[in-house]
Parts: sequence; structure tokens; C-alpha cells
Amino acid sequence: MKITLLTGKTFDISEAVGMNIKVVQAKGARKLTLRIDTKERVPVLSVPKWCSKKHAVSFINEHMDWLIENLSKMPPIKHFTDGMEISLFGQKVQIKHCPNERRGTWLEDNMLYVSGSAEFLHRRVKDYIKKQAESEFFRISLQLAAQIGQKLNSVCIKDTKSRWGSCSSLHNINYSWRIALAPKEVIDYLMAHEVAHLKHQDHSAEFWKCVDELNHDWQKGHKWLKKNGKSLYSYQ
Repeated sequence: MKITLLTGKTFDISEAVGMNIKVVQAKGARKLTLRIDTKERVPVLSVPKWCSKKHAVSFINEHMDWLIENLSKMPPIKHFTDGMEISLFGQKVQIKHCPNERRGTWLEDNMLYVSGSAEFLHRRVKDYIKKQAESEFFRISLQLAAQIGQKLNSVCIKDTKSRWGSCSSLHNINYSWRIALAPKEVIDYLMAHEVAHLKHQDHSAEFWKCVDELNHDWQKGHKWLKKNGKSLYSYQ
């Protein structure tokens, strides 16, 4: 495998490492750090400018046990399939493939019907979730914003890897589409969290007071997301 720095310098460490590793040159970094990118499912090594090939290889080998252990804990990748049961906006839904239908994807009586060829089922379910999430999350967020006298301009659904949601100073909110697959209390918490940022662009005591005003039971969703949120990245 190869380690490629942002400077364009390349380390060939295939024999020494034996796995794909994403390497970034961290601005101002004084030491090497290692983490797991839960969305791309690869180790990420951050290195300072002075880092040599020998030092990088040595660092990775020293932490190989940690790498293997944490990579093994990653949940397997999930694809939406016929018969799969998922949580959709807090409701248990079963996916039903209807290859002979020509109706796209639709929800009826807790069944998510998907027409067309089986090879397109995963993508069509994912596209359906994103489309529904945009309208559903906007509806919920708009109601919450009204409760605290704030204006909400738009909601955008993203395929983010580091944030479940974000709120801009222009009163626009972004949400990860995967949140639609989380339990209802998680959705309620995240909506309250991001809408509270319309009023408080920080995490001050006043911010959390606002979150509590919007959702008195927010701690439950917060704890679930902190403990189980990485499992949502199984859906690619």
C-alpha cells in the first residue's frame, strides 16, 4: 500500500503495513496521530511535516494491534435488501421488492415497496430515504424553530462523515440522511439540537437550556447517538 501526503510525497510501505491507510499532513501538528474513519472505514494517519517514511512505518507498526482491534469492531457494511426491516423516522418498516411494478418506491402499511430490478434496490431505497428526510426534517425543524421564535430558511440532506447535523448563521440546517434510520428519540434530539443553534451558535449553558425547552427528554437521544451512532455508517 502507499501513504500519500498532501505535499505529494509518497511512501511505499506495502510490505511493512499490509493495509490501506489514508494519510494527511496536519497543519501545525507536532506528533503523529491515528484514528479510524468510520464512514470510509479506513485508518487515518495524521503526520507533521518532518515525518519520514521510516518514522511513519514504525508508528503504524507500533499501533498495529490497536488498528486491528478497532477495525474488527467496525460493523459490517449493510445494503438495503428485500425483506430487510429498518427503522424509518422511528417507525419499523419492512422492505418489499416488487420487480414487476413500475411505481418507483412507496410506503404503505409499514411496507416500503421498491419496484424495478434488484440491482437498483439499494440505491432506490437510499434515494427515497433522502427525499423523505428532506421534507420530514424540514417540517419538524420548522415547528421547533417557531417555538423559540426563530426563522428557518432551509434544510439540506447531506452524506456527511463527521457531523450528524450543522446549522449556519444564515439559518440553514444540514442533516445526515442516516439519521432517518435512527430511533425516534434520536431524531427528536438532533432536531432540537440543531434548531437551538438558530438561537445560540455555541454550546453554552443557554444553548442546552434551549435544547431542553424543545425536547425535555433529549438526554436519551444524545446518549444513544454517542454510543450507537457509528452503527449508522454501516449503511453505505
